[in-house]
Amino acid sequence: MMTILSRYIAVHLVSGWLLALGVLGTVFGIIGLIEELERADGGYGVVKVIQFTLLSLPSRLLDLAPVIFLLGTILALSGLGRHRELTIICCSGISLRSLLKAIALPVAALLVVLWLLLEFVTAPLVQSAQQLKATARSELPNLLPDGGVWSRQGSRFTHLGAMREGNKPVDISLYQFDEQGRLLLALDAAKAQVSPDRRWRFQQVRQKQLQADELATRLLAEVQIDNLWSPAELPTLSLSSDSIRLSVLRDYIAFLKRNQQAFASHEMSFWQRVTLPLTVAAMVLLATPISADLGSRRNRNFGVNLAFGVLIGIFFFLGTQITHALGQMTQASPQLTALLPAFIVLLCSGLLMRGMRW
Repeated sequence: MMTILSRYIAVHLVSGWLLALGVLGTVFGIIGLIEELERADGGYGVVKVIQFTLLSLPSRLLDLAPVIFLLGTILALSGLGRHRELTIICCSGISLRSLLKAIALPVAALLVVLWLLLEFVTAPLVQSAQQLKATARSELPNLLPDGGVWSRQGSRFTHLGAMREGNKPVDISLYQFDEQGRLLLALDAAKAQVSPDRRWRFQQVRQKQLQADELATRLLAEVQIDNLWSPAELPTLSLSSDSIRLSVLRDYIAFLKRNQQAFASHEMSFWQRVTLPLTVAAMVLLATPISADLGSRRNRNFGVNLAFGVLIGIFFFLGTQITHALGQMTQASPQLTALLPAFIVLLCSGLLMRGMRW
């Protein structure tokens, strides 16, 4: 009997999640399309704008996942309550604990799917979207922000001026100083080949090296430099940390720490995304007493439950943004800052569960 009940509830939950995903996906897809159409010019026409919007939409929806699955759960359980199916389930002797176990099964599968999406799907799609946009706007697109990107390793400074399609670095400069601040070595390379072990082979190089208190200039075909960005990390230079694979972002944070570079914003983003599935699970749990409380059926209908869920979603989204901003400002632990919204939601869920009539 529990197997049949679990399957029945799972089907309704998945249907509710897909409905909420479809509605919000359509709404935010249209909003994103309108925003991009305002930026359309030259080769970046309507077709490219539509492609860019579709490729970047999954990442945007993942940011809204807690709200989407909160509303989807309310839709599913309120639908069961509206047709008195929850009442029948309760009267047949099914306990609240058994109901929660039945809900937990599809939620567990959902968490796995979300982690897989974060690692393997959304990041490549966003990278493809950015490259498509840059290529459409220029025959020689630069995937880096204006002014390029700087990196520091001790007294060595590296400047990456541009990155072409396929994440190919060009216009690279390197400067090495001694303890007194004197320039020891300057390299200017037209391009570079990047190895997975972080070794860069600068090509078509002009070298200036301090020799006998003078800078001697030489032209070299190739120079090898160690401990720069890996091939997997190059997309991080042109994208926000929210659009990078979790494993790559973790390694990039370790690289920044080793070289004493700023890493706080990247670390906060990493933990926000790692804990996202847990926050989604907490929101599903919160939706259960809101929509499955049999004692509230006389006072609240389907529409009221949904409106209540929308308000909770709005306040949760705004509260999460404020919490993360304050966490960065106060240099609080990124792990605790990322987990705080989920903890608050779980606390509210527990309080509502205690007063829930089943």
